[in-house]
Amino acid sequence: MSHKIALNFEDGVTRFIDANPSETVADAAYRQGINIPLDCRDGACGTCKCFAESGEYDLGQEYIEDALSEEEADQGYVLTCQMRAQSDCVVRVPASSDVCKTQQATYQAAISEVRQLSNSTISLSIQGEALNHLTFLPGQYVNLQVPGSEQTRAYSFSSLQKDGRVSFLIRNVPGGLMSSFLTELAKVGDSMNLAGPLGSFYLRTIKRPLLLLAGGTGLAPFTAMLDTIAQKGSEHPLHLIYGVTNDFDLVEMDRLNDFAARIPNFTFSACVANPASSHPHKGYVTQHIAPTHLNGGDVDIYLCGPPPMVEAVSQYIREQGIEPANFYYEKFAASAA
Repeated sequence: MSHKIALNFEDGVTRFIDANPSETVADAAYRQGINIPLDCRDGACGTCKCFAESGEYDLGQEYIEDALSEEEADQGYVLTCQMRAQSDCVVRVPASSDVCKTQQATYQAAISEVRQLSNSTISLSIQGEALNHLTFLPGQYVNLQVPGSEQTRAYSFSSLQKDGRVSFLIRNVPGGLMSSFLTELAKVGDSMNLAGPLGSFYLRTIKRPLLLLAGGTGLAPFTAMLDTIAQKGSEHPLHLIYGVTNDFDLVEMDRLNDFAARIPNFTFSACVANPASSHPHKGYVTQHIAPTHLNGGDVDIYLCGPPPMVEAVSQYIREQGIEPANFYYEKFAASAA
């Protein structure tokens, strides 16, 4: 039985390979056309040292202390010329995809659905045979090419891939190139090209409580993460705070309620910044973070939203005197034509 290995390169590109239990990760990568840097293949030089973010593996005994110290091994560092996967794994490679003789994968699909969820948010679904071979880590994004142009826009997956179909939440930007296409020209069946997956913002192995903070269409990566958690479960509590500017910006609330019903440890709340809002919870996301959500620092925080929100949350966490175990964030800004 082979295991799927996600190789995350320092330029944001992620490539997936299949590794047999009997072969090293470096050999599996090489077999599939990806050259992880190495010099010796004998565990002596340390050139192929990477970091295993998740998964089970056998590190072997055929390496020397100068190549990989006991302390590094305990922290999760591996030598890919010795590492043999015993489950699916995520491995961070300290080199660019170009250096490793690979690049982001490209796919062709077609629009299967465009829905205007609100004045500010569009749901786009695309489907195609090629997408059956698309694999990504929940939270990652792709570059979608705007039909009729050479320009691309980056969007996080809002769903997992199922039957060759994936979805995105797209902010409706007045004058935006993708927004204008989707609201004025798009038809079911129109071809769309995408390249990826990309990004270091993705769900890691859950080892402690999670605090998920979403701003606007920054909700997208979290719905993909929650799809994964609903399938695998979690022993730890998860809380999502979803903040928007206006009442009409609140979307996918039924979906969040469904996740709350399916995931025993999951709770969520939503807030609206506009003081004139009729929503029961007003204000910014930071005003709705309770001390219990921070768990004295024993928490992993995931944050996705516009730059001002990311900066405000970062400052708030510092002011609380809390240093979370891990703080993962992704900033996004809307693009006009």
